[in-house]
Amino acid sequence: MRFLYSRHMQHTFPERVTGIIEVEGIQPSVAVAPYVAELTARALARLERETEGNLPEIQAWRRAYSTMGLKPTQYRCAAEALLRRLRKEGSLPQLHPLIDLCNAASVAYAVPVAVFDLNHVAGDLEVRQAQGDETYIAFSGDTETPDPDEVIFADEDSYAHARRWANRQSRKSAVSAETTRALIITEALHEGGAEDVAKLMDKLSGMIVGTFGIAGRTELLLTPDAIYHSENAGTYSRVG
Repeated sequence: MRFLYSRHMQHTFPERVTGIIEVEGIQPSVAVAPYVAELTARALARLERETEGNLPEIQAWRRAYSTMGLKPTQYRCAAEALLRRLRKEGSLPQLHPLIDLCNAASVAYAVPVAVFDLNHVAGDLEVRQAQGDETYIAFSGDTETPDPDEVIFADEDSYAHARRWANRQSRKSAVSAETTRALIITEALHEGGAEDVAKLMDKLSGMIVGTFGIAGRTELLLTPDAIYHSENAGTYSRVG
């Protein structure tokens, strides 16, 4: 399996930096509350100084959404949506230990962090413009068809695993109690994004080791045409 960006995405957003963490051996019963509290406290402290819409990380995503022809305050990237919820409610929902960690990391660093159950992704996963005949399964269970030229995460069976780039993920590859293997993808568009994504990956990888006891594979995609190649056999190790 490869994770990659289309030529259109490479040329349109050359400043984009992507961090990858691939893990296997996930369990749904580990405790992550102390790590989540640490990360959300960092985000809340920042939100006390300025709202999410004024953060440079979020402003970069708003510019990207405008470039895609979308109204940024109508379709927010996942990080902005989570930060907004955290600011209003003071906490994030508890869904699954891995998702809870990734959501907390997303608000702490103000960049989107997506998690895909790799057992439900067919072949390569590509960030590209939709052709208009792909299938997207919403969390409600409804089946949708992305608009032509909409940016999606598409697999080789023409399933859209995310719509409007970093806006909404699909139920099809959502992490559940049965998930054992996942691909974590974090993307940044702001100046200094490479450094921030590297820090996020280091922090999140350490927390995954501390909770799940798993040391996954990590890779930083620093150039527009960089491709992540998954190598499952012999690449994971359990710690402790």
